[in-house]
Amino acid sequence: MKRLIALAISLAAIMVACDDSTQYKISGKITNAEGQYVYLDELKVSSSENVDSVKINKSGEFEFDGTVQHPTFFLLKLSEKNFITLLVDSAEQVYVSGDAANFSRDYLVTGSEGSTLVQELNQHLSNTKHQLDSISSLHVLFRNDPNYPTLKTKWEEEYKEVVEKQMKYSQNFVTTHPFSMANVLALYQKFDDQNFVVQDLQSLKTAASALNSFYPESEHVQALYANTIKLITDERNARINQLIREQGKNSPDIVLPDPDGKEIALSSLEGKHVLVQFWASQDRGSRIMNPVLVELYKKYNKKGFEIYQVSVDENRYEWLDAIDQDKLSWINVGDMEGSRTALMNYNVQSIPFNYLLDEEGKIIGKDLKGPALDRLLSKALN
Repeated sequence: MKRLIALAISLAAIMVACDDSTQYKISGKITNAEGQYVYLDELKVSSSENVDSVKINKSGEFEFDGTVQHPTFFLLKLSEKNFITLLVDSAEQVYVSGDAANFSRDYLVTGSEGSTLVQELNQHLSNTKHQLDSISSLHVLFRNDPNYPTLKTKWEEEYKEVVEKQMKYSQNFVTTHPFSMANVLALYQKFDDQNFVVQDLQSLKTAASALNSFYPESEHVQALYANTIKLITDERNARINQLIREQGKNSPDIVLPDPDGKEIALSSLEGKHVLVQFWASQDRGSRIMNPVLVELYKKYNKKGFEIYQVSVDENRYEWLDAIDQDKLSWINVGDMEGSRTALMNYNVQSIPFNYLLDEEGKIIGKDLKGPALDRLLSKALN
C-alpha cells in the first residue's frame, strides 16, 4: 500500500511538472513605476482583451503567468499610450525591463524569440517613419527657397529610397521567418492608413500558407488566410477586368477538345455572338439551365448566335450522357480534368456561369440567366 501511495504521489508530481512546463511566465522590472499597475491584454484581430493586472512592487518588479495553445500576441501596458507588444509561446520565460518614462520606445526583452522579432519589426518601421517625417518636413521648411525645385527632386528620391529599403527589409523578414507568428505583424504593418509595407502578393500567399499549416487554430492566422484568399480573388477579378479594358475582347483564348477529340478554339467563333457557358453534367443548376439554352439556341442560332459550352467534368461518360439526354447540339468542349486553366483564366467561381461575347469577342454580359440572356440577344441580333 505504501508503495502504491508513493507511486501515486510521484505520478502527481510528474503531472504538475508537465503542467508547469506548458505555462508561460512574463516578469520584469520597470523603473520609476513603483506602486503603479501594469496590465496584460491579449491582442485579438480587431480588439484587445484584458487577461490580468498586477501592482508593481517597490523594486519595480512584476510577474504574470498563464497558458497558451500557440504563439499569442499580448500588450504589456502601463497606460493606453504607453505599452509594448509581446509574442509569447507556451513555456517561455519572458523577462522585460525598461523605464516608465519611455517604456514603449526603449525596453529590453529576453526569453522569447517571437517578442524579440516583434520588437525588431516595430523599431525598424519606427526608424523608417522617423526618416520619412524628417524628409517631409524639409519640404515645408524650404518651400520658399529659390533652390526648392532642385531640392524637391533630391528629397523625393531620398524618400523613395527609404520606402524601398523598408519594403525590402520587411519582405526579406517574411521570407526568412516563414513559420514565425511575427510574420502576421510584418504583413499588416503600414506606412500610413492606406499603404501596407509588404505589397508583394506572393510573399503574402507563402506566409499565410505556411502559418496556416502550423497554427490553423490561431485567430490571427485564420484572419490572415481569409484575407489572402480574398486578395487573390480580387487580383484575378482585376486582371480579367484589365484584359477586357485593354484588349477589348475575351482573352486568353480557350482551346479544348470536343466529344470527338477535335480541338476547337473559342477564337474561331469570332464574327458571331457567342455564349461561353461553364457547366458540369452532375450539377443540378447546370442541367436546369440547359433546356433554357436549347430554346434560345433554336430562336437565335440562325441569326448568328453560337454556344461554346465548357465542361468541368472529370467523367467522360457522364458528360456524353448529359449532352445526349439534354439534346445539346452546339459546341461542347472539355479536357475531362476539370478544364481548370479555362476556369482560372476566366475567374469562374461557381457553375453554371457564362459570358456573352459580341462579334469581336468583347464581353457584353456575364452570368446571364434565361430572361436576361433572351433580352440581350434580342437587342443584339434583331
